[in-house]
Amino acid sequence: MELFIESIQHLLDPDWIMKNGGLYLVLLILFIETGIIIGFFLPGDPLLFISGMVIASTNEIHYPFSDSISNLFFWMILFTGSTILGNFFGYWFGNRFFYIFSREKDTWFLKRKHVNVAKQFYDKKGGFAIVIARFLPIVRTFAPIIAGTVRMDYKNFVFFNIFGAVLWVASLTSLGYVLGNNSWVKSNLEFIILGIVLLVTAPVILKLILNKKS
Repeated sequence: MELFIESIQHLLDPDWIMKNGGLYLVLLILFIETGIIIGFFLPGDPLLFISGMVIASTNEIHYPFSDSISNLFFWMILFTGSTILGNFFGYWFGNRFFYIFSREKDTWFLKRKHVNVAKQFYDKKGGFAIVIARFLPIVRTFAPIIAGTVRMDYKNFVFFNIFGAVLWVASLTSLGYVLGNNSWVKSNLEFIILGIVLLVTAPVILKLILNKKS
């Protein structure tokens, strides 16, 4: 457990990220979190925000362009592509191995409650669940898988997948970029990240509380 917590802390440290794969590491993490079951615990929202801060930093040499604006658009395109591919993989996996998600028994990598939350959310919101799920931890990992399991119309899935990816990546990365050079934000990064996590998880927590009361 301590190793797990330490790993998450590393992923939220801009300096550690840049020393261990840089923004290419973020690309890999985003792909895993948005389409592979075991990636549900990864912190995609804070990572996008931190990536924006890293790109905006004036005391670092970034790639591949010399100006930060060009780098911002370049990396947002790559981040968007990574999350789109992640959802495509999740859809394919759910479609191909749908029988796995019909099991009632939990496994070490698949918890029934996670699947149920994602499915209920998908059933209620339809195609827009793919878009909204981008902003919800855990749900965004399982939403494309559930979409594949229930054989969601592929053309609709493609549209909502791309739209949701653009909206998610552009909003959080741009926010990090805009606030990246703010000294207060840099000195209070832990609280900013905590605020982002609380903001994006509040709908899920509220839904669980309301379900228990009903």
